[in-house]
Amino acid sequence: MIHANSPVVELQALDELWFQVAGTLCNLECTHCFISCSPHNDSFGFLTLDDVEQRLEESVAWGVKEYYFTGGEPFLNKELVPMLVRTLEYGPATVLTNATVLRPQWLEELHAAEQGSLYSLEFRVSIDGPTPEMNDPIRGPRTFQRAMEGVQLLVEHDFLPIITMTRTWDESKDEEILGRFREVLKDRGYAHPRLKILPRLQIGAEATRTEGYAAHDRITAEMLVDYDCSQLICSHSRVITDKGVCVCPILIDAPDALLGATLAEAQTCFPLSHGACYTCYQFGAICTNPSSQVVESQKTSRNSS
Repeated sequence: MIHANSPVVELQALDELWFQVAGTLCNLECTHCFISCSPHNDSFGFLTLDDVEQRLEESVAWGVKEYYFTGGEPFLNKELVPMLVRTLEYGPATVLTNATVLRPQWLEELHAAEQGSLYSLEFRVSIDGPTPEMNDPIRGPRTFQRAMEGVQLLVEHDFLPIITMTRTWDESKDEEILGRFREVLKDRGYAHPRLKILPRLQIGAEATRTEGYAAHDRITAEMLVDYDCSQLICSHSRVITDKGVCVCPILIDAPDALLGATLAEAQTCFPLSHGACYTCYQFGAICTNPSSQVVESQKTSRNSS
């Protein structure tokens, strides 16, 4: 629902392009998933290698700096590896994965592709806590063990995954949780782990698990006075789905999030009328990697001077 006083945000630059490569299909059914992905959710379908190649070519004119691959679980798409190999000809790529279905031969091919590219390949792995007792009630039985095995596999193939966790604990425990997680990962051979805590997005399955957004959890025009709108992902990103181009990877289920069939049609302004917009306002562009993490790989982005 669009509120009368909802401010709008312009697309300042198309810096990141997202691919919803696995639609809403996932091998897990996490109780906090903001788009309710599951083994049975086919509300969004897979992208093909041809779809991705066409959008990559289309993105050049818009000056896209990096690319993100998400789902569902991206590795359920059998064409993901060639998609990533192709993308590394255009710019840095990041895959958001639960790391439970990785195969050594995929990582061998991807490592070779990155080594032969000017650009970096990042992995963001979702694990919601440093113990099975914290993670598994949310993500499913044995998912902690399986995800940790996936992280170990990534490290063995010279990738340094960003471990993301959704905060399902009191914020005051952040440092304790991060400290415990560092030790657990070091025991798995990940000497200098990269960790990122994400806020809960109170939509999809999470709205059922706890609560949805209240009516007052909205951005007003007054809140944007002197606010840096580049902190909002909708000011510098768009998402490719099998239904068209959406405003951001969080709101693909929202009817107003579908902006058009082409990147040109998706240049329109977007009203910040959703509760999830309020979370982005509070925490910044939570979906993208901090720029420092991209620099760590010592790769060059396409638009670097």
